Amino acid sequence: MNAQILDGIKIRDQIKQELVEQIHDLKAVGITPGLAAVLVGAHPASQIYVRSKVKMCASLGLFSEKAELPAETTTEEVLRLISKLNHREDIDGILVQLPLPPQVDTKRVLLAVSPAKDVDGFHPLNVGNLVSGRLGLVPCTPAGVIEILLRSKIPIQGARAVVVGRSDIVGKPVAMLLLHNHATVTICHSRTRDLPAVAREGDILVAAIGKPAFVTADFIKPGATVIDVGINRLTTPEEIRKIYHHPEEPLQELEHRGQVLVGDVNPEDVRELAGAYTPVPGGVGPLTIAMLMVNTVQAARLRRGMRAVNA
Repeated sequence: MNAQILDGIKIRDQIKQELVEQIHDLKAVGITPGLAAVLVGAHPASQIYVRSKVKMCASLGLFSEKAELPAETTTEEVLRLISKLNHREDIDGILVQLPLPPQVDTKRVLLAVSPAKDVDGFHPLNVGNLVSGRLGLVPCTPAGVIEILLRSKIPIQGARAVVVGRSDIVGKPVAMLLLHNHATVTICHSRTRDLPAVAREGDILVAAIGKPAFVTADFIKPGATVIDVGINRLTTPEEIRKIYHHPEEPLQELEHRGQVLVGDVNPEDVRELAGAYTPVPGGVGPLTIAMLMVNTVQAARLRRGMRAVNA
């Protein structure tokens, strides 16, 4: 079977082009959407993520600001910063980069972000809007999954969709979005009986569990569309040999780069069985930051009583 590769980079670039036009139109009426990224401590991966978000803001013509606080910052100090950002007219979106240091109460911080500026879509008000099908800010990775399916002309209406993973950040919201697009949705998790058999019922299979290559051939219905949300780093030859039937190429990559990225789906099994699939890297990942930019522009419009635009 010749599986179709769903190219997240190509879809991200389409969305970016649409955003450039929307931002140009907003600037013409005196509005420059603004994003504030809050970073607490010197977590290396978080610094990389924030840098890439700020860089994309600049490339699109969005205003962005990075608020960096030291690792020993208290919950109250983070809350004071969030309060200031909530009241600033030039900031439309507030992004709190996770994880926060252990002494900071993450739930209190995320709840403190104004729902109108919650570009991650984590606030209970936005979660409620998503569940009830009302207009609001949708979590970025799930929104990216739907964009991939729609723009790749994968039929969602009437399809059986299986989501493996029930996290608040990906599993539950992506299930809701699939339901709103008229799929019949099953959510699976660690307590699901005979998980591979349930997963095999999916015309669309979304894997979001954070376990490298957990989804193998016995989870995949032949011809299904497989969306792999996971990003896992393999750093030893043993890990690679455990996953790949033909490990020569990934072993070379490990030697060259010091790591190999793999999703939650076995990359060799999905190539052989799926009708279409997202690769790792280059699938869902590029869409997450693009949808953050979409949410920032959306927030800028909604906060001013303007009509929402679908990217």
